[in-house]
Amino acid sequence: MKLPLLAAALACVSIVAIADEADVKKAVEAKLGKVEKITRAPIAGIWEVTANNQTFYTDDKAVYVLLGSLLETKTGKNVTAERQFNALPLDLALKQVRGSGKNILVTFEDPNCGYCKKLAKEIQALKDVTVYTFLLPVLGDDSYEKSKAIWCAPDRSKAWTDWMNHGKVLPAIPAKCDTAGLDKSAQLGARLRINGTPSIFFANGERVPGYIPASEIEKHFAATGG
Repeated sequence: MKLPLLAAALACVSIVAIADEADVKKAVEAKLGKVEKITRAPIAGIWEVTANNQTFYTDDKAVYVLLGSLLETKTGKNVTAERQFNALPLDLALKQVRGSGKNILVTFEDPNCGYCKKLAKEIQALKDVTVYTFLLPVLGDDSYEKSKAIWCAPDRSKAWTDWMNHGKVLPAIPAKCDTAGLDKSAQLGARLRINGTPSIFFANGERVPGYIPASEIEKHFAATGG
């Protein structure tokens, strides 16, 4: 049974009465597949679960399943989106730091994407930002080969910015290079349902599909405190 297309079927899931994390995990897996992550939600008796590449909520007895985002009414914060952002495997991303780096921006980009190149130039105008870029070559074989060259470069971030900003020739791909990280980035993009580049994420979990200028990015930083 898969989650994405079965929201109605999962509105009420009857499972045995249980009490702790291990039992909740076991019970959910019996019905919905492998649990990737489970933690208590900020509501008494509710668990936040990620399974089948989707985050949902279940009660302490695992009788009900709720699909969607959990919002904090006082602040308007999207708790679900923020937690998903904080769980991103940033070790797979290229990292750029400008100024103090206090504001965090995550992007998913293709090296042949025209709007990604526009975004790259806008990023150069940002102040006090740390940008994490996941390579997501969605535009074909040439994009994948360019991504490999960037991933295998001695300085990945420099290779990326040189190419995106100046069109500098990418370094040759060495005979031996572990590209497992690229595959993991592709899997992450699929899990987040990213179908186009660039895709931008802010630290509060807000997601912007497509290009926006530096001025709009700065407004997001100002509104969310980073």
